[in-house]
Amino acid sequence: MTETIDVLAGLVAAGGVVVLSGAGLSTESGIPDYRGPTGAARRHTPMTYQVFTREAAARQRYWARSHLGWRMIARAAPNDGHRAVARLQAAGLVDGVITQNVDGLHTAAGSGQVVELHGRLDTVVCLRCGDRSSREELDRRLVAANPRFDATVAVVNPDGDVELDDKRVAGFRMVDCTCCGAGMLKPDVVFFGETVPADRVSRCFAMVGRARSLLVLGSSLTVLSGRRFVLRAAKLGIPVVIANQGVTRGDGYAALRVDAPLGRLLPRLVDRVAPGVTRAPGDGVDGSAPVAVVTPVAG
Repeated sequence: MTETIDVLAGLVAAGGVVVLSGAGLSTESGIPDYRGPTGAARRHTPMTYQVFTREAAARQRYWARSHLGWRMIARAAPNDGHRAVARLQAAGLVDGVITQNVDGLHTAAGSGQVVELHGRLDTVVCLRCGDRSSREELDRRLVAANPRFDATVAVVNPDGDVELDDKRVAGFRMVDCTCCGAGMLKPDVVFFGETVPADRVSRCFAMVGRARSLLVLGSSLTVLSGRRFVLRAAKLGIPVVIANQGVTRGDGYAALRVDAPLGRLLPRLVDRVAPGVTRAPGDGVDGSAPVAVVTPVAG
């Protein structure tokens, strides 16, 4: 364990780190992941772009579920892992962050140079006129349109929606774009079946190409959308470090593989490589908490 931490600290201390984060970094903020332990109970498949744009009933179902789930997502706060990434960046060791998450928690924690690969849930876009507005504003409009629509939310899915029976969905009223008056509203995130904007992908590839190392945090790398950056780094001979609870599809490319709760591992890492950086409020780690690092250095 000590040897693994030493190698990780050595790579990060050299600077030039680009972080690639996934849903596993936000689970300690109460947002479940797709494929890890917190996402295991997921009962329905994610909404696809094709179904969303083609079927009015599907849009109604999505917005009814998302309207309730958004309350919990909106209350989520950065955890110790997010704050540690921001501290590493403040220390000049992390050059930028590529995140597959849509929760905005890296920015909320104080990180800059964040590329939100799949967009953000707190922004809404009109598919007719392209107008963008805040999710807060949409939430107020939906509350006004559905004054009696409420439910106790026990579990929120990773994409911000909840389980809801068909009878409740059928009574939900949607709203249109206030700019053009008749536009279809969609959260400004990349749905399954939708393509990540090319300029966003190019920016990420450029970040990886300049990096000294790529640090993957909390991603199973199942989807090519994020895994392609691991493949690019490996092709360029840039060391890849993967810290995730559970196996990933990028393990074969990793120079170092760490299995640990990120909220414990990352603050401890910061204390090793950047002890002079002031902790963010709430980033309390006593330094003695055990970290379950169980993976060896790859050959």
